[in-house]
Amino acid sequence: MIDMKGKVAVVFGLANKRSIAWAICQKLSEAGASLAICYQSERLQRDAEELAAELPDSKTFRCDVASDADIDSVFEQLKATYGKLDILVHSIGFAPNIKNDVLHTAREDFRVAHDISAYSLIALARAAEPLMTDGGSIITLTYYGSQKVFPNYNIMGVAKAALEATVRYLAYDMGSKKIRVNAISAGPIKTLAARGISDFATILDKVTERAPLRRNVDQAEVGNTALFLASDLASGITGEITYVDCGYNITGL
Repeated sequence: MIDMKGKVAVVFGLANKRSIAWAICQKLSEAGASLAICYQSERLQRDAEELAAELPDSKTFRCDVASDADIDSVFEQLKATYGKLDILVHSIGFAPNIKNDVLHTAREDFRVAHDISAYSLIALARAAEPLMTDGGSIITLTYYGSQKVFPNYNIMGVAKAALEATVRYLAYDMGSKKIRVNAISAGPIKTLAARGISDFATILDKVTERAPLRRNVDQAEVGNTALFLASDLASGITGEITYVDCGYNITGL
């Protein structure tokens, strides 16, 4: 068992029980970590509070990562509540009009996709750094569409590529503070975000057909990997993209 007692984790991106963020919350909580669960808006507040109530030593906070004022405010609250942070989980991605192909992506849609999906990691890492006084682990979620073209993933694939480059540069910038930055590239999972991708069922079927394990990954497996990366067992790992996709990424035909 990985022991995370005494550790404080802040998790951004919880939407509902299908969220990868929720599976990560569960695994961190089972290991003994205190949890600060951040939701985007009042519309998501009730779900976040109901889920947090299922986990011991968990609190909820509102934060829209598109707002610097919100980020400043929530980290002031986190400092007042916990005094320090050990783990930051960034499970956030959004692209408006994702059904448009890349060629026809509007300038504003490009900006928003990169702001929410990639820049927000920089903003949150910068805010978390002063609270990670004993070092820490920052984890984000990406997808193989950053490396290969997946029909209908469109501008989100470009934004995830930017996110993965951001992981490497942040890992370099923050390494001297003993803060590690890594990404998990999860296989396709039926989440709220996945509903926006046209013909998502075809992607699931292809993974089942071609992945070495002949199945799709589930949220709990991603949660287990996040727990490992957050723990001292991963103390020598930073700047990496860890695939949790039943091996799909290693295949050709």
